[in-house]
Amino acid sequence: MNTSCLVAKQVGLSGQNSLGKEYAGRTVLIESSEPGVWVIKTAQTIPDSELWLHQPEASARLDRALLAIIEQPNAADLDVLEQQLSCK
Repeated sequence: MNTSCLVAKQVGLSGQNSLGKEYAGRTVLIESSEPGVWVIKTAQTIPDSELWLHQPEASARLDRALLAIIEQPNAADLDVLEQQLSCK
C-alpha cells in the first residue's frame, strides 16, 4: 500500500534535519530534481568487495552450489570414472 504523508519540518541552523527515529541508522538516497525539491528514499549499500556476488554469473554459480549442498548426490560408477581419468 502506497500512502503519502506531508510533514513540515524546519532545517536547523547547521543545515540538518531529522527524518524520525524509525529511520535511525538507515542509509538514504537524496535526489534533488530541481532547487528546493528533494526525494528521499531508503537504500541498502553493498560494499565494493562484495559487489561481484550480485553479478548474474556469480549469483547463478552460488545458486548451483547451494542446491548441490541440499540435494542428495548421485551414485557414482567408479569403474567408469577410473576409465575417464586414466591416461591413454
